[in-house]
Amino acid sequence: MLAKAIEQLCRREGGKVLAGLIRRFGDISLAEDLLQDAYRKALERWPREGLPHNPAAWLTTVARNEGLDQLRRNAALLPDSAEVLAQQAACTDEEAAQQPAPLISGSASVDDDRLRLIFICCHPALAPNVQAPLALRMLCGLSTREIARAFCEAETTVAQRIVRAKRKIAAAKIPFVVPQRTELPQRLALVLQVIYLVFNEGYGATEGQRLVRTELCAEAIRLGRLMEELMPDEAEVLGLLALMRLQHARSGARVAPDGGLLTLPEQDRSQWDRAAIEEGTALLDRALRLARPGPYQIQAAIAALHSKAQRAEETDWEQIAALYGALLRHLPTPVVELNAAVAQGMAHGPAEGLARLRALEESGRLQSSHYLLSAKAEFHGRLGDFRAALAEYDRALALVGNAVEHRYLSQRRMAAEREVLSSSHACGA
Repeated sequence: MLAKAIEQLCRREGGKVLAGLIRRFGDISLAEDLLQDAYRKALERWPREGLPHNPAAWLTTVARNEGLDQLRRNAALLPDSAEVLAQQAACTDEEAAQQPAPLISGSASVDDDRLRLIFICCHPALAPNVQAPLALRMLCGLSTREIARAFCEAETTVAQRIVRAKRKIAAAKIPFVVPQRTELPQRLALVLQVIYLVFNEGYGATEGQRLVRTELCAEAIRLGRLMEELMPDEAEVLGLLALMRLQHARSGARVAPDGGLLTLPEQDRSQWDRAAIEEGTALLDRALRLARPGPYQIQAAIAALHSKAQRAEETDWEQIAALYGALLRHLPTPVVELNAAVAQGMAHGPAEGLARLRALEESGRLQSSHYLLSAKAEFHGRLGDFRAALAEYDRALALVGNAVEHRYLSQRRMAAEREVLSSSHACGA
């Protein structure tokens, strides 16, 4: 149990520590090796010595000292090692290891290693299909398997892309900085996408025993605030921050006292964070006044409509379905199509939703998504076809990776099975 707790703690602190190590040593592979070595030492020492007061500082100090030792051993042979060692000479204690170097971007000041790391991952020199996976690996500590599941791709493909991306960063000597203000617009879309992916992994973990990784949600919101500081008049920056605040406002109500999943209709809405909802709504209003619509603003508007409904039955599904139609014009992805199909089904009846979900499944673009199959099962159940619902739940359960979601789908499957048995008994009678 202690080893598991240490593993979770290291994973929670890893993105912050790794970003600092990359800035200090200028080498992603070296930084990752140093962090893994620090993890190993933590697993050896913390059970005996107890958890340190500041685990991130402990990991940073241990990793940094090992890095300096390696540089000293290599200094006589490698000029680059001697140069980095000289730069580190004045920074040797634990407190200094936690202090990032100041960074200026145009006329704005931003001082954050993890934001720098996002901009490295979103550098134009890297292939677009590796930028987000690389950020999830380095910022969130996701395994290659988890990333592959999140993007519905083969694990080996994702692993190869990440390795090539790291080599490209080293070969191109991509600097560990936030770009100048004039360069921000061309990088903005990818940076916002990465921040939202970090948030989504926190809001609904791909794998593991927890549904919500609160620390990742908080980290994504913090990064969103930094982007607002950099670009206070950018509508989509405000839209993303509004979206995350509105969604995270519901996090505390999504998990039952026994650890089970509670869907929107099942949640106690008095537990929603009204202060966060008010902040998110105000941010959305600021964004909309700029009259530059975009996908994050539309998604925030959808979240705001959910937040406005005092009861699930009061949800304005007609307007939500219309907003998803607008979102598809900006973001024609299979995941948005899935959500749009569900909204249509809620607004116009389960048969309509089921038809759209079948068409999406036949396109083959969400073959490993348990969300598609569980949505089909729900609509089958609403139509009274519980045998079909049962079959879809079985398919969904074979794909789901998160333990909390697996438990929820198992409960829904058992409910469908009871309906099937009940109808069989009725027919027999």
